[in-house]
Amino acid sequence: MMLQILIAILLGCFAGIITGLIPGIHINLVSLLLVSISGYFAGIPSIILGVFIIAMAVTHTFLDIIPSVFLGAPDADTALAVLPGHKLLMQGKGFEAVKLATIGSLLCLIGTIAIIPLLLPVVPAVYSFIQPYIGWILMAVVIFMILKEKSLNKQAWGVFVFLITGILGIIVLVGIPNMDQPLFPMLSGLFGISLLLISMFNKVKIPDQKISETIKLSKTNLTKITGAGTFSGSLTALFPGLGAAQAAIIGSQLVGNIGEYSFIVLIGGINTVNFTFSLVTLYALEKARNGAVVAVMDILKSITFSELIVFLAAGLIAGGIATFLAMYLTRGFSKFITKINYQFICITVITLIVLLVFYFSSWVGLLVLIVSSFIGMLPSLTGVKKSLAMGCLLLPVILFFIL
Repeated sequence: MMLQILIAILLGCFAGIITGLIPGIHINLVSLLLVSISGYFAGIPSIILGVFIIAMAVTHTFLDIIPSVFLGAPDADTALAVLPGHKLLMQGKGFEAVKLATIGSLLCLIGTIAIIPLLLPVVPAVYSFIQPYIGWILMAVVIFMILKEKSLNKQAWGVFVFLITGILGIIVLVGIPNMDQPLFPMLSGLFGISLLLISMFNKVKIPDQKISETIKLSKTNLTKITGAGTFSGSLTALFPGLGAAQAAIIGSQLVGNIGEYSFIVLIGGINTVNFTFSLVTLYALEKARNGAVVAVMDILKSITFSELIVFLAAGLIAGGIATFLAMYLTRGFSKFITKINYQFICITVITLIVLLVFYFSSWVGLLVLIVSSFIGMLPSLTGVKKSLAMGCLLLPVILFFIL
């Protein structure tokens, strides 16, 4: 059995490379596909299939920052990392951007697994206590974000950006209920294509990328970020509708003005905690909070304490492997990205996103992508924080919890 588990972890890590590096191919899609064909694996113990999914998901959370930084092609978990990651890329520090997120992923993974024994007995009580206040907490966070804009004019634009993206989110997520992969065209437009188009218009040229150790973070900051990432990331596993992006906004407000470097660490950490802690809610609350965990639940039907230990151990091993994979693959991206004309890269990535959106969501998805791309330019043109464009997810979630 031990050999089978190790093979499943390695195969899961390989699958995580594919889902992490290719925009539009998400772990949820692969996990649910695996469930649909699980009948063909009748001779394989269910726990082995579960380990494969968990290793794939953990690896994905380590690697999906790479296309966000180098290609400007985010998913829901890394959308807020695009702007600071792109800034570092333009300074020749794309490698460091990925390294920061990887540090966050690894530290928060270790931190989450370390505190799980303490949290298991209290998760049901915490869930019941916090649930009525989530909507109000998010609303307070949004108001605080808007008030942090430096002038009344920017605050007004901040309100406008939040509301227009929030209305877009409601239309896409609620008003078009039958659209497949609705987040992909919306977030790719708001945070990916909009940035690529502005870069093209400004004729941006990517500088040579340095594989160096120029970015330093204090132990105090890392400790604060690990704590904030573990706490806010765990909220996403407890409450439906609350995602990694919303958790990043909560976490960044908890630790104060930590700067762009630390913020990327926070994003990476939350992204990994988001999945890892969902295994705890599966065990303690019997609730699945994402597609990969839904797949594990469908395959195993229920999860015992010993199976939870196996899954957490598999996640920790996969996280260690994914750390080395992220650094190795990013070195390749750093060399490759400067050898090709950036305008060509932008056009290629935009074309790829358009084709993937059409494949997953047809003409409706393309319409959402176009509208989202134009709206996504507003923060850059008005000088307000790009994070306010997360109104596309925040406003629907706030209304979900309050109404």
